[in-house]
Amino acid sequence: MTSDPQTVESVTEPTADKETDGRRQRSERSRDQIIVAVLELIGEGDFAPSAARVAKRARVGLRTVFRHFEDMDSLYRGMTERVEARVMPKVTAPYTNTTWQAVLREHVSRRADVFEEIFPYRIAANLRRFHSSFLMEDYHKNTALESATLSLILPAVIRTDAMLFAALELLLGFQSWRR
Repeated sequence: MTSDPQTVESVTEPTADKETDGRRQRSERSRDQIIVAVLELIGEGDFAPSAARVAKRARVGLRTVFRHFEDMDSLYRGMTERVEARVMPKVTAPYTNTTWQAVLREHVSRRADVFEEIFPYRIAANLRRFHSSFLMEDYHKNTALESATLSLILPAVIRTDAMLFAALELLLGFQSWRR
């Protein structure tokens, strides 16, 4: 009995593909577990979780953490993507009101909801941003977004009054809300 090379290839290729897909799925699952672990730890008040605590919570080895995330910045990037995916629909949703005063009230309410949701993650990021170029860039991006959304709501007479606009930014910013 002779074997047909095409038959052998067709039998072995799907098995190799399944193994590769299985490894990829396990890898993605481990990466997801690590991100969930850091979100949980920070959400519970551990604002600077070590890689060892993250690994323990994720039930993976420490080497697995660093295989998926070469440094803490890349881990924070993954965490930030997850948090942004949850809150950006709230931030970008159309307003239901029409007057600028009513829209501003709606905006303030949304900000409070978003700030409440991101509170522990924003605190953790603020603690580390002076040691992380990614977190510092993200901080600047978020403050610029807060300023831009406020600017879109307010009439020109308020927007062009630099002191008044700065006072409103301060009043409606995360640090004031946190206090």
